[in-house]
Amino acid sequence: MSLPADLAALADEEFVLLRTFRKSGVGVDTPVWVARHDDHLVVSTPDGTGKLKRLRNNPRVELQPCGRRGAPRPGTRMVAGTAEVSRDPAVRAAAEKALADKYRWQWSVAMLVETVVRRGRSQPRPVLLIGAP
Repeated sequence: MSLPADLAALADEEFVLLRTFRKSGVGVDTPVWVARHDDHLVVSTPDGTGKLKRLRNNPRVELQPCGRRGAPRPGTRMVAGTAEVSRDPAVRAAAEKALADKYRWQWSVAMLVETVVRRGRSQPRPVLLIGAP
């Protein structure tokens, strides 16, 4: 199954607002970097984040173009999707390559900062595979 056009268009955005949902149904917005890999949008996130916990309970997501701080870009709309968390090393490597190719030096700096914050302990980052609802 191919990626729907409205989701595929988000791959060109610098930042995308990712909305995940609490058990209560309340949405929680997080600005993320996103890239396309095969028939999915991919997002890499540190292990233990709230969005991973929320996705365990509800795979439904909504995405919208946004600025660096998460303000939705005027004139854009939310796009529905479904996210699957993958910890598969091959999927993770492909997703991180797609993100590194898109964001280049910014990706390298972000990963370096994360390593410093974790005091040199690198942990594999789960990947969100986002596709059609």
